[in-house]
Amino acid sequence: MSESRKTIPIVPATTPPDPEVEIQSCAELEPYALRVIGDSMSPEFLDGHVIVLDPGLPPTHGAYVVAEVGDETIFRQFWIDGERKLLKPLNADYPTIEFGASCRVLGVVTQRAGKRRAERKRYD
Repeated sequence: MSESRKTIPIVPATTPPDPEVEIQSCAELEPYALRVIGDSMSPEFLDGHVIVLDPGLPPTHGAYVVAEVGDETIFRQFWIDGERKLLKPLNADYPTIEFGASCRVLGVVTQRAGKRRAERKRYD
């Protein structure tokens, strides 16, 4: 007796859609988690913390975001200074980046988790 096997393709996850483009599926707006690598956002977010992002939320002044800047993905605080929009690190050793045409917010941080329960925090 032969068993037929079904092949399930594995495809890379897509990035959240451009707000100017019609949404293709609900899954593109589902929250997802990432692990913080590095210290650009310390002391609030430490290397190894897990953050939950909501790609459906618009960035507001002071929100923590993950953004694409050119061909790089970075984690920063979204800051509005008059007409300027900035991506600011919490660690002064890193540069502040002006949010421009080559930038796109991939998601707004809604939660943080660490190794201990005390490290958990919500950002609403």
